[in-house]
Amino acid sequence: MAVLRTLVGWFTCINQLLNRIGRNIAWMLVTAMICVILLQVFCRYVLGSALPWPEEVARALMIWMMAVVAGEAYRRGSFVAIDMVLQMLPTKASSILKLVLLLLAGAVLVKLSLMGIEFFERGFRSRAASIHISRAWIYLAMPVCFITMLLANIELCLRELGSLLGHKQEFEMPTEVRADASVD
Repeated sequence: MAVLRTLVGWFTCINQLLNRIGRNIAWMLVTAMICVILLQVFCRYVLGSALPWPEEVARALMIWMMAVVAGEAYRRGSFVAIDMVLQMLPTKASSILKLVLLLLAGAVLVKLSLMGIEFFERGFRSRAASIHISRAWIYLAMPVCFITMLLANIELCLRELGSLLGHKQEFEMPTEVRADASVD
């Protein structure tokens, strides 16, 4: 049990750090995206001459913004979920099903991470049309997204395993992370 507690502690620290970094990057990306869009609106409707690059830059910023916060959203349980079956089952069966689903999701995230890395590598062969950078830097968002989600998934699996072994309170997600916690 000590090994499980230690692993959960490590993954909690890693995920909290990545989440904090991701949130800080995300608000800067959203700010940059808004500025780029406002610049395009100004150029198009006030100056009468649209710039060729703002739409592509805004799209890349939006993709990256999503990628840096996806792990935190997954960890908090903020994605759409149908948990009706889990609520209808007895506690032990619900916990086992949740662990099985987390393990399946983990396998999918491993595959997606590997595919994202391959996609990133292939991205060096092409350039973005209007901003003239390698598409790889935009495609890098995919492995970043899936790897942070995978790290969150591992933490959730370990917590669920600890709960299954009879230490539910000890392995519960801290209140500031759970989806039902109030947002400041």
